[in-house]
Amino acid sequence: MLDCFAPATTVDATPIDAVSPEALEALADLSATDRRWLETVGFKAKKGEVALLPAADGELARVLFGLGSDAEGPDLEAGRLPTAVPEGVYQLGSGFGDGTLAAVAWALGGYRFDRYRDADRPKARLVRPNGNRGVEIETVAGGVYLARDLINTPANDLGPAELAAAARDLAARHDAGFEEIAGRALDDFPLIAAVGAAAAKTRGPRLIDLTWGEAGAPKVTLVGKGVCFDTGGLDLKPAAGMSLMKKDMGGAAAVLGLAAMIMAAELPVRLRVLIPAVENAVAGKAFRPGDVFRARSGLTVEIGNTDAEGRLVLADAMALAVEEKPDLLIDLATLTGAARVAVGPDIVPFYTHDDKLAAAVIAQGAAVADPMWRLPLWQPYARLLESKVADINNAGASAFAGSITAALFLSRFVPSGTTWLHGDIFGWTPAALPGRPVGGEAQAIRALFALLKDRIQSLMPHVWRA
Repeated sequence: MLDCFAPATTVDATPIDAVSPEALEALADLSATDRRWLETVGFKAKKGEVALLPAADGELARVLFGLGSDAEGPDLEAGRLPTAVPEGVYQLGSGFGDGTLAAVAWALGGYRFDRYRDADRPKARLVRPNGNRGVEIETVAGGVYLARDLINTPANDLGPAELAAAARDLAARHDAGFEEIAGRALDDFPLIAAVGAAAAKTRGPRLIDLTWGEAGAPKVTLVGKGVCFDTGGLDLKPAAGMSLMKKDMGGAAAVLGLAAMIMAAELPVRLRVLIPAVENAVAGKAFRPGDVFRARSGLTVEIGNTDAEGRLVLADAMALAVEEKPDLLIDLATLTGAARVAVGPDIVPFYTHDDKLAAAVIAQGAAVADPMWRLPLWQPYARLLESKVADINNAGASAFAGSITAALFLSRFVPSGTTWLHGDIFGWTPAALPGRPVGGEAQAIRALFALLKDRIQSLMPHVWRA
């Protein structure tokens, strides 16, 4: 059990009731003393506002949590609560439109990364909901915690080998298959080998391959960008652009977090996770602008920019993924700064040819407050990736439409007819938000897990174990 929760059998937990300003006025169970107290502390039930109501003996009797008047839909505001209430045990009361999401938000707001120093962990605990609901909440929060921990770990302690070890540990916990392709075996993955060639021998490139589930089940394949540090290569990043590059394996962390959710929930799928794990370093063996490589798929790729390395390693991994014709292929990557310019750090732009899948992803993201927004695979922009000497250039000469052209590059490695979704995540929370402390963030995976669960439960309603 996560330490932000108390057992479902806990008694004497303090209730937390969510109220809007209008509901506050209509509350019939507030005493005159309570109302005077709320007036004294100035509680108006604004969004995120918290009021502690004392009992006659001075003990905490109740907490009111403000919803505001302009709520636009489900959110993670309840993620404020673990640090807004005193030490104790609490239970969610009335007014929370989605109690499951509120409990998830509580767990996400209680996360702290404490590998290198003692973290000021919230001491408040929430009574864990009973049965399937409690299992689901811990499953989702656990997957997010895993991804956040990996992203927050600096590159000196999380290189390709350590990322592979984390995937191996996850596979062992769920009795999944695991393979690590490295050394000469990477000759079949020329782009992965090229990007990782300049790294120290102990930080050499590899392809992580995790498999789980029954062979005859629907095949869901997840591919995550595992660039454990990105200097930009010979097209060296400036210091400001390099400072957060420990998070450039955020796609790998995200797919491992999503895989943890899928396996813990025992969703009836045949899961495969592919992670090209590399360090884009600078040394005599570094790949160069103007180099040309023949990818695993057979396409020749001219290197227009060594700092557009993520799409290269993904291309070889996706070429392997499509060889077994998955029913659903999802790749997640901290791929372009252009995505942040387009939609900022909080929204994940995604690409797919499947209109129904896109609509479902947007709806599920909105329902669980994990927002995703579709951008177009605008084929006329493919001209921006043309090469005079190869089938395609990895970056092209134009600064326009960077996220779209990256997606178009990846699409060249996905056969027509494949149900595919690409998410261009940021993987980081730059300023604290409810349920999202500053640091690594597992974007898109709660939305995608909700999507998978919904599609499967429509066929098999008894997925969750009591």
